[in-house]
Amino acid sequence: MEQSAEHVLYIYRPREHSSSSFRLESPTRTLTMEAPRGVEVSAAKGPLKVSGRKDLQLESTEGEILLDARTIQLGRLPLGVYTQSPSRASGEQAVYEVCVCPSGKIYRAPAETSSTCQAMSNICLWS
Repeated sequence: MEQSAEHVLYIYRPREHSSSSFRLESPTRTLTMEAPRGVEVSAAKGPLKVSGRKDLQLESTEGEILLDARTIQLGRLPLGVYTQSPSRASGEQAVYEVCVCPSGKIYRAPAETSSTCQAMSNICLWS
């Protein structure tokens, strides 16, 4: 990666009782946080929000990615239907299973007594 200039920001002790927010942004370039022993971001008394205009990527090169919560919601997952019977999917379905295509794409399928995940799902075929 070619870098023409590097800017470093050191924050030794933020004001502990300040009521103002702290914002770290780079409006025109990439913002990178690195540390030899890890980087931790937490919000003790409120939500932690990570957003991006394009893709958001979580990557672990040697470990695992752990989602540990009372509830994990995967909003706006596409509904996959088997291509031979697209009318089986009901808009009133209450229980779904999470399926993974061979490509790694995740989708939901109506849950039944046995798995309804299919490699021939429209989601897997068209992705």
